[in-house]
Amino acid sequence: MSNIFAVILAAGQGTRMKSKLYKVLHPVCGKTMVEHVIDHIGSLNVERVVTVVGHGAELVKETLGDKSEYVLQAEQLGTAHAVQQAEPILGSLEGTTLVVCGDTPLIRPETMQALFAHHEANNAKATILTAVAENPTGYGRIIRDADGQVAQIVEQKDASAEQQLVKEINTGTYCFDNKALFEALKQVKNDNAQGEYYLPDVIEILQKQGEVVAAYVTENFDETLGVNDRFALSQAEELMRARINERHMRNGVTIINPASTHISADAVIGSDSVLLPGVIIEGKTVIGEDCKIGPNSHIVNSKIGNSTTIHSSVVLNSQVGNETAVGPFAHLRPESTLGDHVKIGNFVEVKKSTLGDDTKVSHLSYIGDAEIGSNVNIGCGSITVNYDGKNKFKTTIEDDVFVGCNSNLVAPVTLKKGSFIAAGSTITKEVPEEALAIARARQENKLGYLSKNKSK
Repeated sequence: MSNIFAVILAAGQGTRMKSKLYKVLHPVCGKTMVEHVIDHIGSLNVERVVTVVGHGAELVKETLGDKSEYVLQAEQLGTAHAVQQAEPILGSLEGTTLVVCGDTPLIRPETMQALFAHHEANNAKATILTAVAENPTGYGRIIRDADGQVAQIVEQKDASAEQQLVKEINTGTYCFDNKALFEALKQVKNDNAQGEYYLPDVIEILQKQGEVVAAYVTENFDETLGVNDRFALSQAEELMRARINERHMRNGVTIINPASTHISADAVIGSDSVLLPGVIIEGKTVIGEDCKIGPNSHIVNSKIGNSTTIHSSVVLNSQVGNETAVGPFAHLRPESTLGDHVKIGNFVEVKKSTLGDDTKVSHLSYIGDAEIGSNVNIGCGSITVNYDGKNKFKTTIEDDVFVGCNSNLVAPVTLKKGSFIAAGSTITKEVPEEALAIARARQENKLGYLSKNKSK
């Protein structure tokens, strides 16, 4: 295969989205549409990728980073004008150029590869990615001649009654001989109702020059969906979610109710893990084998070990070890790290803390800015008092410490190895190894107190 280049059209604002966010930056399954497109292209052997930016240029560049080169379409004058902006980068190169819209997140890499292969097999100067639509209304029709070759692309408004019956449509994705593309772009005119330069006009120009123009029909019309409004965005989300869930299930993950399970495109889940209804997995989360997640758990950009349970809980930007249990109704805030065989019980919140192997925080506790060793027991209702109103301070709990119920550990403070904190204590200074710390008022009973008050 010859050198491959790609041009991504991402300059439009997308007024029909009715949003302050530029169209190609709207997410589908946790990743922006234009990221889906560029990641699909990235899985091919593409030499150079050029993204045409306009509205929201800086945000698009920030999102894609060094995955692409960029050119600016300062004034949106049509798709041919947009591609022409890439000429300073690509115009002199020999090879094949893919042109794809940044709002088509569902086109698979396999389809792009098949489009390239069809283009080369037919020795074509241009190849159109087409699809068969049950309801082709609104799409440009692919009109073929008696030999089955592409004769023309006719837009809906220009199509005759007979042409409107054609169900093969133009998806807006193309392969071109690179030099032929940029030569033809110079001949595109804007003598149309919108006064814009349209990329499909390149097809007609090449045909008039006697060049071969081919069409590759994708088997799945859904792949070609272009997102122009919020309804289409919801369709793309549903289709992508079903695709992602199917991939995981075929790889050995059990999803009890796929319709209520949302998994990001970049998540990795090990075999024999089970996802219960209502689970949301976002970002670059990695979940090990034999885990049980849910119901109604929310995990974002986290790493979960093998044979771990996350039950009705929230885990954000954290790491959880093997054979660990979290929940129900627990909250792991960012930068929390749990070892193996750890238990985080109901209504426990952990923030920016490390908990060693076999440590238990079973219920109704807050652990913040703490470093906790192995085999530590944190009793019910205990908290690390990490904030004085201005600054955060660290609590250090060494191995084999027992913290009794309803204890306050006022940071900065250290509980040394094997120490024991009596229930109800407020600890403000270091506790030595294997010491018992009691810090509470002595109980005093007032005999007859109630009967005396009743007689008054």
